[in-house]
Amino acid sequence: MSNIIQFWLSYNNGAERLQLPVNPASIRIQSSHSYEDVTVSQLGEYTVIGDAKLRDFSFSSFFPRDYNPSYCEYDTILAPWDAVATIERWKATRKPIRLTVTGTPISYPVTIRNFDIEPERAGSPGDIYYELALKEYVFITHNVVQMSGNKAAVKGVSSRQDSRDIPKTYTVKAGDNLTKIALRYGLKWRDIYAKNTKVIGKDPNLIYPGQVLTLV
Repeated sequence: MSNIIQFWLSYNNGAERLQLPVNPASIRIQSSHSYEDVTVSQLGEYTVIGDAKLRDFSFSSFFPRDYNPSYCEYDTILAPWDAVATIERWKATRKPIRLTVTGTPISYPVTIRNFDIEPERAGSPGDIYYELALKEYVFITHNVVQMSGNKAAVKGVSSRQDSRDIPKTYTVKAGDNLTKIALRYGLKWRDIYAKNTKVIGKDPNLIYPGQVLTLV
C-alpha cells in the first residue's frame, strides 16, 4: 500500500511531474508578516503590521541510484542525474512550478530559489543528496481589452488595482490597516494618515470598520 504522504513537483500545469523517490524527513514552512516601525512627531514610535509575506519552503532528501523498498516510495525511480537535470531545467525556465504534498493542505505554486546537490556522498555511491528551497508564487492576471467595431470590452480581472483609479474616500473594512489600503491604491500610508489624522486619532495603527478615510 502506497504512502499517503507523497511529495510531488510539477511543471507547466502538470504536463511534467516528478514524485520525489524518497520522502524528506521534514519540510520547513516559513511565513511572516511585514512590519514597519514609524515615528510620528510628538507621538513616539509605532508599528504598522502589513500584509502576510509569501511562504518559504525548504527540505532535503536524496535521489537513490538503486530502488530500495525500505525507503523508496515507488520502484520506477529516475536515474539520479536525470532527476537533477529535470529540476535544473525547470529552474532555468524562470517559471513557477507546483509543490504538492498529498495528505496535507500543501499545494502551492512556487519558484525554485536554491537547488544544492551533493553527489557521491561517502558510503552512498551513485546517490545524489540535495537541498531544495522554494518560495510561494502569486499569479497576476491582467485586463485584456477587445475591440468589436466601435465598442471595447474588457475581459479578465486584474489582481492589482489601477493606481489611476483611486476613489476620493474609502470605508474601512474588517482586517484593514493603512499599509494594506495604501498598497491597494498605489499610495503611501503616511499620506493617508496625514489626510485623516482627525478621523484616525493619534495612533495610525488603530483604524476601525466603518471609518470613512479621504484618499485624494
